[in-house]
Amino acid sequence: MDERKRLIERLIEEGYLKSPHIIKAFNKVKRELFMAEKYKKYAYADLPFPIPPYTAQTISAPHTYAIIYEAIQLKKGDKFLEIGTGSGYGAALAREIVGKKGLVVTIEVVKETYEFARKNLEKAGYRDVIIINADGKFGHPEFSPYDKICVTAAAKEIPPALIEQLGKKGRLVIPLGSNITQKLVLLEKENNKINKKILTYVVYVPLV
Repeated sequence: MDERKRLIERLIEEGYLKSPHIIKAFNKVKRELFMAEKYKKYAYADLPFPIPPYTAQTISAPHTYAIIYEAIQLKKGDKFLEIGTGSGYGAALAREIVGKKGLVVTIEVVKETYEFARKNLEKAGYRDVIIINADGKFGHPEFSPYDKICVTAAAKEIPPALIEQLGKKGRLVIPLGSNITQKLVLLEKENNKINKKILTYVVYVPLV
């Protein structure tokens, strides 16, 4: 059994991965294609690793993507917005999950990280992912409303623009809290009513 399959089996055993279509995406996407050269040999360790410009940015641990995509119930045909592209790995997973009828828009504010992700996505064959170098706090209204939104950087509160761009029955996940530790919060929008649920505790770089 190869390292990728071992990682996926462990994520299933630990309860992070449940949905067959999400498991299929994890099987399809090669994490090593989204890592800096010196860390590629650790691609299937369930850990975060540094990415350009090597200040605080990382490729998140695989289990965090499993938690988020299971929580928002990302599925085929969804219009998905990711705030914080990072390495591009999360966007690639999402592209596999939403399929040809879906849409993935991802925003990265740090120029060096954006360039790293853009090249990774292109080399891995995900040229139809829309990747933007901009401030994610404002979302991307051009393709809104979104069925699902994922924020991979910590904020003290949910940016109002993201709530506005979330569809009527949309789901959003965001880390809320200080720079040290945060609560990963699931927000469910039911018409004009918003419900929140704490999923777990995490550590992400600040949303800037």
